[in-house]
Amino acid sequence: MIAVDAWTPADGLTLEPNALLAAREQVRSLALTAGPGAGKTEMLAQRADFLLRTGTCRYPKRILAISFKVDASSNLKERVKRRCGSELAVRFDSYTFHAFAKRIIDRFRPVLTGQDALDAGYKIGSPRVTNKQVGFDDLVPLAIQILQKSKVARNAIRQTYSDVFLDEFQDCTNLQYELLKLAFQRTGIRLTAVGDTKQKIMGWAGAMNGIFQTFVVDFAATPLNMYRNFRSKPRLLSLQNEIIRRLDPASVMPDEQLSGDEGEVFAWRFEDSRKEADYLADLIEGWIKIEQQAPAEIAVLIRNQLDLYADHLMEALETRGIPFRNEQQMQDITVEPAARLIVDYLSCLYGQREPKAWIRLMNQLIPFADEEIQSNARKDLDRLVKQQRKEIAFAELVHEPFSGWWEYVRAFLNQVSIETLVSLSPDYESHDRLKEVIREIKARIEELLKLETDLLKALQRFSDDQAVRILTIHKSKGLEFDSVIIMAVENEIFFGDQDENRCAYFVGVSRAKRRLVLTHADQRERPAGHTRRWDVQRTAQTEYFGYATPFVRQEQ
Repeated sequence: MIAVDAWTPADGLTLEPNALLAAREQVRSLALTAGPGAGKTEMLAQRADFLLRTGTCRYPKRILAISFKVDASSNLKERVKRRCGSELAVRFDSYTFHAFAKRIIDRFRPVLTGQDALDAGYKIGSPRVTNKQVGFDDLVPLAIQILQKSKVARNAIRQTYSDVFLDEFQDCTNLQYELLKLAFQRTGIRLTAVGDTKQKIMGWAGAMNGIFQTFVVDFAATPLNMYRNFRSKPRLLSLQNEIIRRLDPASVMPDEQLSGDEGEVFAWRFEDSRKEADYLADLIEGWIKIEQQAPAEIAVLIRNQLDLYADHLMEALETRGIPFRNEQQMQDITVEPAARLIVDYLSCLYGQREPKAWIRLMNQLIPFADEEIQSNARKDLDRLVKQQRKEIAFAELVHEPFSGWWEYVRAFLNQVSIETLVSLSPDYESHDRLKEVIREIKARIEELLKLETDLLKALQRFSDDQAVRILTIHKSKGLEFDSVIIMAVENEIFFGDQDENRCAYFVGVSRAKRRLVLTHADQRERPAGHTRRWDVQRTAQTEYFGYATPFVRQEQ
């Protein structure tokens, strides 16, 4: 433990003044707004480091972090562990809203009565079955009901935590906010809400308008703003600033933050979607082969209906042998901790040298164990890998390469204790959910093996390591890439609520660190088998291209 005055940001990082104030706050709740790339997640990790290393979060109190996506929750937990070490990070709980609600239900389930009563082995699924099964969307309302009825439940939660972090808070819904108020309002617990009002793209899911202002009043929170963007080059920042000028004039970035001319912006028109796909596939191929850009640093973003808009591009990438990931199919399963575990194990088993996969594997299996336990676990795992490698070498003399890969996974999972697997995610406390996730992982790898017969290359597609990412703007939130292509910047896809569309467009644009490409096509042929409305003739979204025009380096 160190004195408060002696604390400095972990790893020698420099935080801007407001971020440093937020990290060191000892009394007040905070409402921290910041632009994309401003280091919101890093600030939370540094704040956790401050609270734990200085004893401001006094033992045995814990810190609760609530995020909106599983991968964001996992990323924050991992970052805190890197900043303050495993021994302190064990007191940092990072959940999604639904996972937090489920923990309340599991712990205080007897409070629920009547039609809402649940058996001990209840499941999550559809349809809802009285006492036996509830839907995913039922979790937060049931947790609210428990906190409304039970003072014991409220006190138990309040006695557990000294601090609560709320990430991407602009997306908080009415029900989620009600849960927070019941749990933490009018207590001495410090809440730190972090987000970006310009990035609110969850309006369709009930995200509240003016949530930060409401939070400031309800929790007597101090508002702060972080301005610095660590992600994007100046030319891209200038483009973003023009969108901010429309979305939130008070948050326009100061001129000194925009100095310099680094970065590239391109805006291209195509006659039809096939020419667009071929051109973009050639472009991506050039980035990878000539510029030596890592495929995982390239993202193709689409407003929605990814499979309908990116079908030609995926076909063109396939023809050129460029690995890609269709996140519409992949993201939900790939962010599962069990998926990372299985992929890393197979990489160690079939690969030649995979030190990163081995380190991740050990960190997942024995994250907080002492040295003796870690040493024994390494020996057991090393023994299993050597044994299975011998079996693989023999099997490949008489069978197809990679045959029997799932049997090796089964043997590995049997060696790992069920307690260890459950510790990877709160969702896995339901053993049925864990079995379902493992089945989905197996099915996904089998699908990839149909496209790529080499198991190691299929695993690269499964993970983020060596594949171009193709995803919706919504799925891209919280991610960043060197080069971003936003396809189909057209009125026919950006329709409906224009405030929401503008926010979504801003999210997409702000994913790019160095290079941004915007495209539109005059014609998009109807996708095969698509029977719903489809506009073949297309028109460019002139407002969105207008933001980019002053910063475009060259036309096609």
